[in-house]
Amino acid sequence: MKPETIRIIDRWAGQTACFKLTCLRKLAAAFPHRPAPLPPVKKILFIKLIEQGATVLAVDAIRLAVAMVGRANVFFLVFEENSAILEILNLVPRENVMIVRNRGFFTFLGDLVSGICRIRCRRIDAVVDMEFFARASAVIAFLTGAKRRVGLHRFTSELPYRGDLMTHRIQHNPYLHTSTAYTLMVEALNMPPEEIPLLKRAVLTPPAKPPSFQAPQEEVDIFRQALLQEGLDVKKGKPIIILNPNASDMLPLRKWPLENFFALGTTILREYQESQLVITGATSEKKAAADLCLRWASPRVINLAGKTTLRELLVLYTIADILVTNDSGPAHFASLTNIQSIVLYGPETPKLFGALGNNSHPIYAKLACSPCVNVFNHRFSPCTNNLCLQLITPEEVYEKVKHCLTAGKMSLC
Repeated sequence: MKPETIRIIDRWAGQTACFKLTCLRKLAAAFPHRPAPLPPVKKILFIKLIEQGATVLAVDAIRLAVAMVGRANVFFLVFEENSAILEILNLVPRENVMIVRNRGFFTFLGDLVSGICRIRCRRIDAVVDMEFFARASAVIAFLTGAKRRVGLHRFTSELPYRGDLMTHRIQHNPYLHTSTAYTLMVEALNMPPEEIPLLKRAVLTPPAKPPSFQAPQEEVDIFRQALLQEGLDVKKGKPIIILNPNASDMLPLRKWPLENFFALGTTILREYQESQLVITGATSEKKAAADLCLRWASPRVINLAGKTTLRELLVLYTIADILVTNDSGPAHFASLTNIQSIVLYGPETPKLFGALGNNSHPIYAKLACSPCVNVFNHRFSPCTNNLCLQLITPEEVYEKVKHCLTAGKMSLC
């Protein structure tokens, strides 16, 4: 299904489902009964269907869940196309990752029903809904039957409606980094559900760096040979700069103009005579990337858009020197390696979605209208002209590239 189709289904069918299930929950609560005290959490399920980059930001939350209940008792529900990052992070057993195929409505529905049945059979007693006010994830959390369900609740805010399906309701805080917000959700599992809004405690610990990706030397050597066949000289001392014009179809507003990428690449090729450019991107952008490479008409430029798996992309990051990317998944994948990444922000802000670690260098124009994509508008921005990115000049980005290359040489001295 296309992203827009998912949004339409979530908005219209999701609102109806959330309302009806909320009525059902309140009807059941109307009958007098003595609630039993909640036993300790035994098994935790994370619901994060979309955005692999956000899964990297959830590393601290997953680590905390593992510390609470053990690795074998942590589960994940995710769309098929977003599951590769979980295998690379290796924080959750592969058999505990429940896949939902996003290949059409009936396939999606069948996998969803099957997944909910598996969750109930495994007696998972705690669910953490990491989606920001999506209705589908709230419905799924409720249907699992878990005694503890943690998720965002709008309370008195004019946020997207998704019913009252959580037992542990979190107040959305737009001033917290997303990684911190995810960790607080897991902490809320041990808090009294009648305490609203959660979580009433000080934020003391900053987000930790994600685990480092380590590929076996044999795998690196094989990929180096593949790069040679593509025409890339991988000898040491020749800077390799990756340009990633992709920003996923979910939020095309996050794309820096392609003409700016061309101007940046032209300057790099001219000023660094031994530099080499690698263009990456999704399969759907393979032709656009190929056309961009043709404009340079240089043997020092290769196109890998649509040609790499996520794991191969990470191997590439271990070989290359610098990544220039829009605010998208690659910015977070890069934080698993030592590559210096320059990330271009506009409709969203690095204060909330900045990549973790010290190797990420955000560039952000800080316009008064930015960020315009957030949970308050369910990530539907009215913007049709992303000046927040257009105002970031190729010259500004090049200066950051030059700084990173110089710093990298100095660190080798």
